[in-house]
Amino acid sequence: METIYGNLQGLKSSQLKQLQKLYHQRIPGDRITTPEFSQRLAAISTEVNQPVCAYINRRGQVIRVGVGTPRQTQIPPMELPRYGAERLSGIRCIATHLKPEPPNEAALTAMALQRLDALVVLNITGTGFTRRGGGATGYVKEAYLAHLIPQESRTLITSPAAFKVGESQIQTPSWNISPPMDLDDLAEQDLVDLVENLEAEFQREFIAQEVDADHDRVLIVGLMTSEITPLQFQDTLVELARLVDTAGGDVLQTIQQKRSRVHPQTVVGEGKVQEIALTAQTLGVNLVVFDRDLSPSQVRNLEVQIGIRVVDRTEVILDIFAQRAQSRAGKLQVELAQLEYMQPRLAGRGRTMSRLGGGIGTRGPGETKLETERRAIGQRISRLQKEVTQLQAHRSRLRQRRQHREIPSVALVGYTNAGKSTLLNALTNAEVYTADQLFATLDPTTRRLVIPYGETNEHQEILITDTVGFIHELPASLMDAFRATLEEVTEADALLHLVDLSHPAWLRHIRSVREILAQMPITPGPALVIFNKIDQANSETLALAREEFPLAVFISASQRLGLETLRHRLAQLIEYAVDSR
Repeated sequence: METIYGNLQGLKSSQLKQLQKLYHQRIPGDRITTPEFSQRLAAISTEVNQPVCAYINRRGQVIRVGVGTPRQTQIPPMELPRYGAERLSGIRCIATHLKPEPPNEAALTAMALQRLDALVVLNITGTGFTRRGGGATGYVKEAYLAHLIPQESRTLITSPAAFKVGESQIQTPSWNISPPMDLDDLAEQDLVDLVENLEAEFQREFIAQEVDADHDRVLIVGLMTSEITPLQFQDTLVELARLVDTAGGDVLQTIQQKRSRVHPQTVVGEGKVQEIALTAQTLGVNLVVFDRDLSPSQVRNLEVQIGIRVVDRTEVILDIFAQRAQSRAGKLQVELAQLEYMQPRLAGRGRTMSRLGGGIGTRGPGETKLETERRAIGQRISRLQKEVTQLQAHRSRLRQRRQHREIPSVALVGYTNAGKSTLLNALTNAEVYTADQLFATLDPTTRRLVIPYGETNEHQEILITDTVGFIHELPASLMDAFRATLEEVTEADALLHLVDLSHPAWLRHIRSVREILAQMPITPGPALVIFNKIDQANSETLALAREEFPLAVFISASQRLGLETLRHRLAQLIEYAVDSR
């Protein structure tokens, strides 16, 4: 039996049968509709006293019938046969309307969301009436034909420097609405000609605006709740844009919403989800990134309604780590973090897919594909955890060997992109990769450094280790997977906490790093705060930092400013740390 969508409450069985018979109608492939089909649709709509929509493919087959407006009966993006900014969906909608007015914005928005070939709105009279001089004209008073037209331009933001949160304008789709016409004029409209011309224009526009086929075209979504200040929210969005840029994506636009709490099903409200979907298809976005962790059900709900892939901040960070890992140990830990992140989301498809739960409906021959995937991932996680444990033991032996030689060790810690690798290179002439990116280096690097020691300024050799950068709300899966790397921090005699003083959120970065250090199972050694990039900081920021952190050292690693002072302060730190063992 053919499905009728929408509001069916109060409909008689005879009316449902009339609606179902619409599925058997065929429209010529080159026509938008016919007078006969339009009259039949209007007659049913008049009888049920509700709007009715029929969705037709390019072969002229009715593929969906719904009772309600185009907005109420629209096809979810994931169910559309084709979907993208460079083409139309291959479906047109013939809709009845009970008031004598042009298509409203809700109907036009539904057309844009589905990228319909065309939308026909039939204004009906309520009853059939007779043409002056005789002859019935039926139920349709007038008809309107609407279709999308290409945008003249699109806003494209490809670099974080150009990214200004809160200034982006939501782009609305463009459409064309015909003057009112009768059914004979409507029947004369050539569908093939209309669609071919439109899609050629969309294709030309899409190619002209396309950045790079290898780069994701990203829409960022941020939700501001009462838990954070407006300034923290803006900092979070700017940082997320940097993360997306580092991962290789191009941020096209940012959408924000302020809510007292997170919507349990879709994070943001229903209207905002529709705005996201509309903006995504208007800009040709292929990835939506949310500024917070999403549950498996939230991802599923959002993808169904938006029609494209949805990820959260953690997934972006994991992707960056996967790109940055060079050593076998780094790759091992990244894979473990990704699998630990993926495992609950695999299970999140619903326990009904599992046949191993026991009880009615769960027994059956063999395993489902989901159960097989879950079991394989579980086995792989167990194997990786054993390898990480072996890695911990290996690094522990190396540290013990260093400790037997009584060589003090120092770990460089700090927020990502604070300049840790640049400082290591400046102090030790190492050749660690550096870049103005988040998480430019992932694998820890240890180098020897000679510093003046004691009152006689004798030379002493120490070991200094560049560790993975921290970030606000570092994902728990990364904390667990990188425990072998993070032990370099907890086992060091002392820490150098590097801070990027040129960053607007430097105070928040200090708090984030200290929070992560506090979560470690072993309390790290004493820390010396070092403010880096002083050549890029303004005088007010420098004065505030000196007031708040009077014992800190101020340097510019790239310009090699303040390094001699740092060496002497480092010697004092080592002397204090060794005496405190």
